[in-house]
Amino acid sequence: MQGVQYVTDEQGKKTAVLIDLKKNGGLWEDFYDVALTNKRKHEHRESLESVKNRIMSNGKR
Repeated sequence: MQGVQYVTDEQGKKTAVLIDLKKNGGLWEDFYDVALTNKRKHEHRESLESVKNRIMSNGKR
């Protein structure tokens, strides 16, 4: 793929990747979205209904 280069160690094992953001900015955004999703997967979730109720009860609407 153009605009993507792998960095390898002494044994030839891929250890990192360089992405040309001018050519593949969308690829980086997709990678970042997946990484962020994985980081947050164990965070507490709040339902939309709960958020709406909290906002309404605080008089912010």
